[in-house]
Amino acid sequence: MLKDFIQKECISLNLQSKSKADVIDELVGILDKAGKLNDREAFKEQILKREAQSSTGLEEGIAIPHAKTAAVKVPSIAIGISKEGLDYESLDGEVSRLFFMIAAAEGADDTHIELLSKLSTILLEDEVREALLHAKSKEEVIQMLEDEMAKEEEEESFLKPEISQDFPEVLAVTACPTGIAHTYMAADSLRKKAEEMGVNIKVETNGSTGVKYELTAEEIKAAKGIIVAADKNVEMERFAGKHVEIVPVKEGIKNPQNLIQNALQQKAPIYQSTAGTASLGSAKKERTGFYKHLMSGVSNMLPFVVGGGILIAICFMLGIKAFDPNDPSYHPFAKLVNDIGGGNAFFLMIPVLAGFIGMSIADRPGFAPAMVGGLIAMNNGGGFLGGLIGGFLGGYSIVFLKKVFAKLPESLEGIKPVLLYPLFGMFITGSIMYQVIVGPIATINNGLTGFLNNLGTGNLVLLGIVLAVMMSTDMGGPINKAAFTFGIATIAAGNYAPHAAVMAGGMVPPLGIALATTLFQNKFTEDERTAGKTCYILGLSFITEGAIPFAASDPIRVIPSCMVGAGIAGALTMLFGVQLPAPHGGIFVIPVVTHPVQYLFAIGIGSLVTAVLLGIVKKSK
Repeated sequence: MLKDFIQKECISLNLQSKSKADVIDELVGILDKAGKLNDREAFKEQILKREAQSSTGLEEGIAIPHAKTAAVKVPSIAIGISKEGLDYESLDGEVSRLFFMIAAAEGADDTHIELLSKLSTILLEDEVREALLHAKSKEEVIQMLEDEMAKEEEEESFLKPEISQDFPEVLAVTACPTGIAHTYMAADSLRKKAEEMGVNIKVETNGSTGVKYELTAEEIKAAKGIIVAADKNVEMERFAGKHVEIVPVKEGIKNPQNLIQNALQQKAPIYQSTAGTASLGSAKKERTGFYKHLMSGVSNMLPFVVGGGILIAICFMLGIKAFDPNDPSYHPFAKLVNDIGGGNAFFLMIPVLAGFIGMSIADRPGFAPAMVGGLIAMNNGGGFLGGLIGGFLGGYSIVFLKKVFAKLPESLEGIKPVLLYPLFGMFITGSIMYQVIVGPIATINNGLTGFLNNLGTGNLVLLGIVLAVMMSTDMGGPINKAAFTFGIATIAAGNYAPHAAVMAGGMVPPLGIALATTLFQNKFTEDERTAGKTCYILGLSFITEGAIPFAASDPIRVIPSCMVGAGIAGALTMLFGVQLPAPHGGIFVIPVVTHPVQYLFAIGIGSLVTAVLLGIVKKSK
């Protein structure tokens, strides 16, 4: 069967190529000359399209470019060996020596695709790669692969996910954009390593032939941890509430042991549903477009906010001006933590926000121009809004440049990501930011700050209600993040009242739900009551997302109850004149809050209102 895919005329023991673009062209030429393609240029276009998503250069000197297209006449594999090696933008940064170009026909049956994918997994073995590098003839290459394929089929029994009658301890999902090589290589690597470790695992593959070994709701519920090694969207809502480690598909090939150990030890964060009305097992796709890019920036910015914010809070505990050498309360440690948290961590927030927005839009080439755009906003009064604009501007400038440079000679392909994209991307982004964006945005920010600073008590109460309700609406979604970002912006401007309402509004939902599970136990299942105990900790730590599982299972009753309680808490913080200079920390930053007793009272009343409302509207279990 293997001989149907690999012929001598499709093997080169001494590639002449010196670059990635050249080796792709040479292997495509080999396939075309052997009569395996209908349209050489169309096939090459699909190969390059796959490479644009992420390089198919793996570690250990292997590259597996591949495409599934109608331009393929006969499913085949072109094999090329480069004795010197060449730069293929591999995962480990090392040169690649073994090249396997997989050409899958659009209408190929499952048998063909699975055979091609199995062949790719053979290359995970060190001995196979070494033997191929030293092969003396094309016949030797073919025979070696046939022998390894036969050995692989003998071991097939333990590679199947149903290795035990018990529920698997670890679950995994693998997927790559094409679904031919990396999907199955990652799955094979995880299964083999699990076998060595004595771990019961099941791996769902999202390949070109569809989903195989689909994970069931019962398996998901019973699993200790879940690994998602994917370079494309997979169904994620079903994993809400579970420890899920999300990594590129190459990590499944490269680091299977670490991934499995982390899953067993539940080191990965708990996955939170992105859809407020979604339930476990729902089949909704992850959001894309503007929301996806924005959340990529916000999620990568948050560690700087949390870590830096707590360090600033520690500084404030020693005195509001303890960082100032000219103040009587000066303390060297206060200055140290303030310099780290405020002078550096907080300084990076907006550039990081912008950089990861750009990266989400245009992959790695979008990171540098977007980060520069964010830094320009940071240094010129553009604030968070300017940073957002800089991020999107930097990302889409690269999208534009990719189209402009698409017609350049292939010999220039290698300098695009290291020279052309950063040079012109930064120039375009920076020019527009300086000439068009930062001036008006700075004016808007200054006007908004002045407006807030001049608001009367009545208006401040209304603002507190609005911000707190926003925090409790989608609990970690875009509305929540918008309120949180606004609160941080007011802190940076020296107005500490709004963020007190923001934090109170974020603490009430999990605390109110936790209190409800304690006071009205007959309204909740045993699992919900157990989860409710965790919500006490999450709520006190200002982690609103702890309420998501409850909101997802009963949004009509839970979300409005949380909004009412949060709104009351936000109003009371403003009414009491509470000031909060720390951006994060929950109960742990109470020492730096003005009127701390009143603040705790506001949060407590809001949580109690939410709990009572839930007790009234929820049905008994």
